[in-house]
Amino acid sequence: SCLQGGEFLAQENTRVGLLFASKALVQLLVNPWVGVLTNRIGYHIPMFLGFTIMFLSTLMFAFSGTYTLLFTARALQGVGSAFSSVAGLGLLASVYPEDSERGRAMGIALGGLALGVLIGAPFGSVMYEFVGKASPFLVLALLALLDGALQLCILQPSRISPESTKATPVSTLLRDPYILVAAGALCFSNMGVAMLEPTLPIWMLQTMCSPQWQLGMAFLPASISYLIGTNLFGILANRMGRWLCSLIGMAVVGISLLCVPLATNIYGLIGPNAGLGFAIGMVDSSMMPIMAQLVDLRHTSAYGTVYAIADVAFCMGFAIGPSTGGAIVRALGFPWLMVMVGALNVAYAPLCCLLRSPPAAEESTVSL
Repeated sequence: SCLQGGEFLAQENTRVGLLFASKALVQLLVNPWVGVLTNRIGYHIPMFLGFTIMFLSTLMFAFSGTYTLLFTARALQGVGSAFSSVAGLGLLASVYPEDSERGRAMGIALGGLALGVLIGAPFGSVMYEFVGKASPFLVLALLALLDGALQLCILQPSRISPESTKATPVSTLLRDPYILVAAGALCFSNMGVAMLEPTLPIWMLQTMCSPQWQLGMAFLPASISYLIGTNLFGILANRMGRWLCSLIGMAVVGISLLCVPLATNIYGLIGPNAGLGFAIGMVDSSMMPIMAQLVDLRHTSAYGTVYAIADVAFCMGFAIGPSTGGAIVRALGFPWLMVMVGALNVAYAPLCCLLRSPPAAEESTVSL
């Protein structure tokens, strides 16, 4: 019975991959504009705009009955995510100027992201099977309303409070090799899980005869370990060296991905997925503070534009991963996809050594 509809599932890899990638592609395009906007009007209003757009996209998901409407809702979600993530990370970087406090705060924030992913996949799959398609999205819409109410009470997003210092142009930051190395680490480490999201459930249906509820549960170990990793290394990464933490994390990401195709049932996925989530937590909780540190050290201390670049790198992983992953699975098979992206992460890991002691602006101009 596992093989029934196998050809249909193989074709769906591409359509599902494009649906997943649409959010990241739109978010990638919107991010630079949000970075410029935060420098001019502050972080509070863009964060509230992000909440509003996310609320509307969640309602669209609940009542969409066609692929086109789902695609539109997913793209709209990308716009909301761009406003929320760039403004949120920039706000944390400006409120916590001290390096160790900033790392701890960003670890907690990334832990919040992990908590959403942790609950999201199993919650969605269980609610879909036992309650109905619209139910998880309606619950999320109610939670989004609560978030909006908290923002109105605490952040007061009607105030315009531009950055005190003029932000370095995005074009200048993109020419900084150290920022590019950090952005590459974020992109490639997250590309692995981005490729797994649309392709692993279909591979499980084809090879493990998995019931619907298991498709979301497969990601539970990754989400739990990411939650642990971001909170743990938000503190530890500063002590052991963020460059070393990122290097080890990328190597473990690669090894975990190579082990995924060896699983023959859902229990065999626990180890590789847990290793993957923990390692991505190591990279994210190290690279996000490094981005702010590089701007402080080599440019001006305005954070909207650099976190726009960080989010673009993150989104490139989630855009390239699903959109190409489905096509690669169809051409070469799921195991070869894991080998390719795993080897890419292991090969990129040594570049993190460049972030060990980046020179300040005056030193870099002399050395260049």
